[in-house]
Amino acid sequence: MKPFVIGRKNWMFSNTGNGARASAMLYSIIETAKANGLIPFDYLRNALQAIAENPKDVDA
Repeated sequence: MKPFVIGRKNWMFSNTGNGARASAMLYSIIETAKANGLIPFDYLRNALQAIAENPKDVDA
């Protein structure tokens, strides 16, 4: 919870509903990675690379 409160002051794009949803989704992914003992940067990098390499395998 503390990182969310600290980060709130720095989120310039959250002034719309879509911006708030985007930041909430990204924050959820990062905190879930941390909770599972992963390095968030590495997790996001690997996930985005996998999406870029196999876009038809991703349900959207």
